Amino acid sequence: MIRQQIGFEVKGVRMQRMKWKVRAGWAFAAFVLCGTALSAQNLEPWEIGPFARPAEGNPVIAPRPESTFIDPVLKTPVHWEALHTFNPAAIVRDGKVYVLYRAEDDSGAMEIGGHTSRLGLAESEDGIHFTRRAEPVFFPTSDGEKAREWPGGVEDPRIVEGEDGTYVLTYTQWNRQTYSVGIATSPDLLHWTKYGTAFLHEMGGKFDSLKYKSAGIVTRLDESKGRLIAAKIDDKYWMYWGEGAIHLATSADLIHWTPLEDATGAPAERMGPRPKHFDSTFPETGPPPVLTSKGIVVLYNGKNAVKGGDPALGPNAYGVGEALFEPDNPFRIVARADHPVLKPEMAYEKTGQYAAGTTFAEGLVVFHGRWFLYYGCADSLVGVVTAPVK
Repeated sequence: MIRQQIGFEVKGVRMQRMKWKVRAGWAFAAFVLCGTALSAQNLEPWEIGPFARPAEGNPVIAPRPESTFIDPVLKTPVHWEALHTFNPAAIVRDGKVYVLYRAEDDSGAMEIGGHTSRLGLAESEDGIHFTRRAEPVFFPTSDGEKAREWPGGVEDPRIVEGEDGTYVLTYTQWNRQTYSVGIATSPDLLHWTKYGTAFLHEMGGKFDSLKYKSAGIVTRLDESKGRLIAAKIDDKYWMYWGEGAIHLATSADLIHWTPLEDATGAPAERMGPRPKHFDSTFPETGPPPVLTSKGIVVLYNGKNAVKGGDPALGPNAYGVGEALFEPDNPFRIVARADHPVLKPEMAYEKTGQYAAGTTFAEGLVVFHGRWFLYYGCADSLVGVVTAPVK
């Protein structure tokens, strides 16, 4: 979300950045004011929601300047989650919610994208109050992916569980020059195997230099397990990906992915920006989509335009939207909601590293009979909203 991608080229984004501090007054406001449904949610029958902020607990994850670990590249202690903790993935494991969140250290330039990002792990028995590990569980190191991940780091994860219980992570590899979607797997959320970029060597290597990010693998609710599992449609796994426009890719094994192409051989666009809407600058894939009885529900992050966008949302602000695709044809869009189901309204969603404000969703789980949607707040904190499972 921190770099604009138009026609798969990078436009550098440099913004005035503030060091985030969690104030006692904001924490009190989170406990007192957030126990109501979000404003003006008239949802279509196929949409997930309506969402509400819990009565207490938000933001659920904030920076910890005291956290240190020995970085394997620098071989020195670093304050790995000193500045910002945001843009989380989420999964249910052993009756708990686990959140993988992006954490930025206090190195580099004081601008968006100028620090090194690593992924921390937090667990919760109620989905709101979290216990965090002292050290990151996923980070750049001296391996085959270092050239793509250092010094920018690993960013913006999404995670799904495979049929065999293996966890599959999609994340952004950022070396401060180019970026791509990386794939990694784990049996336990602690020990990871990296496989490189999602489209590496596909179609003769034509996408090896493509700049792309934000990938969510389609899931389904497994009634026997009570949680979301990666779904096969037409004997393939499907992944919605992209910022600027949303595209599709397929896989036989959840690791190696092939983009769907248009008539010119370019990645086929399935969703683009809409004037006068909250996604008037562009849409960007959110958490792993969900295959439901109505179709495939794709939650996505929409960036509002400075001019000609949604007047109810600030210029350049991000809100969460929903779109519906056919259940047996992930390529065909059926409907797209006019209004966001989540947008910046609270102080912690409007104030932070990203000054325009964001509710940037990347984690979605079913837990205790409810949807829990985890999102980044102004590129600085992690928040959560919940909704009943219909």
